[in-house]
Amino acid sequence: MLSLVAKSQECLAGPVTQNPTQNPTQNPSQSSLPSRFVSAVQDSPVSRVLDHVLTTVTAPFVPSDDNIARSTVLGHSLHPVLTDLPLGCWTSASIIDLVGGQSGRTAATRLVGLGLLAAGPTAYAGLASWSRLQGEDRRVGAVHAIGNDVAIVLFAGSFLARARGDHWLGVRLALLGNLATAAAGHLGGHLALSKGTADRS
Repeated sequence: MLSLVAKSQECLAGPVTQNPTQNPTQNPSQSSLPSRFVSAVQDSPVSRVLDHVLTTVTAPFVPSDDNIARSTVLGHSLHPVLTDLPLGCWTSASIIDLVGGQSGRTAATRLVGLGLLAAGPTAYAGLASWSRLQGEDRRVGAVHAIGNDVAIVLFAGSFLARARGDHWLGVRLALLGNLATAAAGHLGGHLALSKGTADRS
């Protein structure tokens, strides 16, 4: 009986055998759905095409080195801060659509419009940051930008629909726009937080 106990203690104290298929340096979060989404984007041939197209189209508009869009006064790029304006307006508009009733329609329409006005400077600051990226970060940034462009088109359609009196079409387009910004925003968050592309310290 004592020998059996001793054997058990030796087994417990011995080294743990690792699964040979498991990478010891692999972070479990790397297999999460958001991480797989980012990996799929950066490895996709579509992202390479979008990178090339966006580079060609935006070349005449890239801010100069002394442009305010490249300011480092905050210790990071301006783009992440500016995104709060359109995203906040558009999210608030959809919340009002869902809980504000008919009395909230005017406020929701105004918020969609304000978000569109704020989207211009936000995109310009994003272009300033993206133009300095290389490799897979640049490809992810290109998809991020195109996703936000899709959202802008959807919110522009939402604003026009509301202005013409088709409120429910405006509501649906705004919800689709918020879905687009959520997907694009995840890619932007990956670049700014995981890859540190927004750091200017």
